[in-house]
Amino acid sequence: MRTTSQSSGKIPKPIPTETQPQDAIALLTEDHENVKALFEQYEELGDRAHVSKHKLALQICEELTKHTMIEEEIFYPAVRKAIKEEDMMDEAIVEHASAKDLIAQIQSMEPTDDLFDAKVKVLSEMIDHHVEEEEGEMFPKVRKAKLDLEELGEAMAARKEQIQLPPV
Repeated sequence: MRTTSQSSGKIPKPIPTETQPQDAIALLTEDHENVKALFEQYEELGDRAHVSKHKLALQICEELTKHTMIEEEIFYPAVRKAIKEEDMMDEAIVEHASAKDLIAQIQSMEPTDDLFDAKVKVLSEMIDHHVEEEEGEMFPKVRKAKLDLEELGEAMAARKEQIQLPPV
């Protein structure tokens, strides 16, 4: 009787760390999925997991801050020029401002403070709404526009790597 779990004896190939350049929409969608997963992890933590909740909340805030920066500095200006949808773009900027305000509040709090969990929950709901609009309305219009999404994606990825946020 064999007790080894690898019957073929082959070792799986490591996942390469150097990936192909992503287009801008793929990069943003990946960010959306990562943040959603972090929010889900947060929700699964119990009421007494203060240290873990604080760490996750700060990680969520950092990820969202970097994401909004690359959108506002690179993606949104290119999209605004290409698709001429002023109302949609203005709404996205206002949603970012609301999220940034809530992020600042969360970052200045302790996880034992009143309303900490509520603020993280509201941020999650705001982000869900924003993501639905981007992925459902904005991204399809962007795909139809004459934008070099690979070039945009490379610029956004490079900028994201450069961002150094101050410690909270």
